[in-house]
Amino acid sequence: MHTFNLVVCQINPTVGDVAGNMARIRDLYQEHAAAADAVVFPELSLTGYPLEDLVNHPDLLETAAAAEDALRAATRGRRAA
Repeated sequence: MHTFNLVVCQINPTVGDVAGNMARIRDLYQEHAAAADAVVFPELSLTGYPLEDLVNHPDLLETAAAAEDALRAATRGRRAA
């Protein structure tokens, strides 16, 4: 029987600080990836919550999408992706 090691990471993201939140996610991923089959984070971890009127700023949404793409690329092909 195969066991599945899941790591659930809770962070306290800063609303609108996509770069800072991404750095926290990346650091925690790197810390736990070797021992996990999957490392997961809560929804809106990149942008923080509540976004309120920030969702009306295209720059924030574009930055978050780029950060998501970068995280996806950094974890592609790794055991805990």
